Amino acid sequence: MALGVQEDLAARTRRFALAVIRLYGVLPGSTVAAVLGTQLLRSGTSVGAHYREARRAKSNADFISKVEGALQELDESAYWLELLREAKLVRESAANTLVAESNELISIFVSVVRQAKAG
Repeated sequence: MALGVQEDLAARTRRFALAVIRLYGVLPGSTVAAVLGTQLLRSGTSVGAHYREARRAKSNADFISKVEGALQELDESAYWLELLREAKLVRESAANTLVAESNELISIFVSVVRQAKAG
């Protein structure tokens, strides 16, 4: 993967994490919102960490493993966002924006894994 693409993806996963952090900060104070929000905070901020580790992978297999970890965290983040939205604990538009971004990142990471496995 080209260095510019790697840096763009690193910046994008950081922006995703920051958006998750901001969303977490405006959740209501209920126990349910706190539990779901904490799950989202953990998974949403882990995406960039996994990708950062992948960029420093020792082998192609290690790279694939780390990117697949990012994929799992993205899918989990989308799940928590959907629950928060459907429980009406967060503005629908805010959740929809983050779900859309997580889906786009999933598509990118799936492509990255396929390329890494092929090459």
